[in-house]
Amino acid sequence: MIATMSRRRAPEWLTRWEYAHRGLHSVGAEGVVPENSLAAAEAAIAAGLGIECDIQRSADGLAMVFHDWDLDRLTDGTGAMERLSAEDIAHLRLHGSAESPARLEALLELVRGRVPILVELKSKPGYDIEKTCQGVRRAISSYDGLIAIMSFDPRVSSWVRQHAPELVCGLVMREDKYGYTQTEAERGAALREAEPDFLAYHVLALPNERVARLRDDGMPILTWTVDSLETRALALAHADALVSEGEGLA
Repeated sequence: MIATMSRRRAPEWLTRWEYAHRGLHSVGAEGVVPENSLAAAEAAIAAGLGIECDIQRSADGLAMVFHDWDLDRLTDGTGAMERLSAEDIAHLRLHGSAESPARLEALLELVRGRVPILVELKSKPGYDIEKTCQGVRRAISSYDGLIAIMSFDPRVSSWVRQHAPELVCGLVMREDKYGYTQTEAERGAALREAEPDFLAYHVLALPNERVARLRDDGMPILTWTVDSLETRALALAHADALVSEGEGLA
């Protein structure tokens, strides 16, 4: 049975774009463009793509454009990002580049409304996601470009509805062993709590009867991560907008 969903209409721009997953990052003969870096954002803009980015939180509550909970894989630092202040994080370097993990405000200043941005808030069980929501809201309070918030955590959409209803907010979902919504009951509960404006669904979980029904009922469906010709064909057949990287890009 389909959960009762909010009928707030998502903006049309949301599905008119393809989005570069973590920016248009790459490793090649000309060097490294790190994921979620300002260089990856600029490359996406140059390619005519929207930008999908991830948000972690610094120790002083600022929204940082970064995917992992720990610094080790992506930077010359180590340990949990949330233990460092934004100032300390600015002294780190993303591997293969001279760039540091950027504050969300720096990304917005770079983009300046040229392309839309999908901002994914990272969360985990027991995490105080409200602090991240507050940090993101502060960062985007004066931004007048196209922007949407999303998260695997349904509490994000719930918080946005209560505290920042002017923002577009979506629910990210997957169904494999890594997801928070592995069962039909969990998926239904997440949808009821979030009442999202759109879904960003794992491409490998498509086609999907629930998603197809929601799409038919007017819910925009984004899908990720489109990273091959095969997943691109799947995404084009069953979703309204793609979050892509590598060989999945047009």
